[in-house]
Amino acid sequence: MNETETEFSGGLSLYISRQANTLGLYVWEQLIMALLGWIPTVIGIGARAILYKLILKSNGLAAIERNVRLRFASNITLGKNVYLDEGVYIHATPNGVTIGDGSIVMHGAILHVYNFRGLPNSGITIGKDSLIGEHTVIRGQGGVTIGDRVFTSPMTQLIAVNHVFDDVSKPFVKQGITAEGIVIEDDCWLGANAVITDGVTVGQGSIVAAGAVVTKDVPPYSVVGGVPAKVIRNVGDRSVSDIDAQIHY
Repeated sequence: MNETETEFSGGLSLYISRQANTLGLYVWEQLIMALLGWIPTVIGIGARAILYKLILKSNGLAAIERNVRLRFASNITLGKNVYLDEGVYIHATPNGVTIGDGSIVMHGAILHVYNFRGLPNSGITIGKDSLIGEHTVIRGQGGVTIGDRVFTSPMTQLIAVNHVFDDVSKPFVKQGITAEGIVIEDDCWLGANAVITDGVTVGQGSIVAAGAVVTKDVPPYSVVGGVPAKVIRNVGDRSVSDIDAQIHY
């Protein structure tokens, strides 16, 4: 085998290892998605609800629209009545992605674990009756846990990973990463374009204003906004605040 063939073979093996747990699973998962993933309307949704159980774990029937991209499908667990809209991308290695009963993942959302560094807490878990808004990005290298009845608005970002960059003698890409994890407790609402950074817990019943960048823990039942986000008021406080106009989808 010449150098070009060796390079191609190595690149192909690397690619497959980034798509599924084994070559056999890669072929099987890709076959099922190629046969069923493009079928439109309720016919396609019905076929995928039944036959995608061959490649992922499902506790009931899930509605999966066409053109949903799944990688490491064997690490994905869907609850009853989960809905995945068109254009959703889920990459679930190695510790998986779990979506609870009745939760919805809207068009273009990305649930991306993609942990090939051996990080022990990686993964994404979404509770029951939650909604992941259009084009939301969730990166779960440090682990992301989202509770029940949590709504994220369009283009929200939850990034449970961060680069180390303190050593000026080295490129940041050679200094490693940190991955502490993110927790969004029950009954929270994250506004459009909000960013939740690694290591943050958003307490139960809290609201994050549109465009906020959350770098510290949010106490339960708080309204936070700004860059970096600060507590504006408590949920239930009826006093008028200028920031209230920013809390929207």
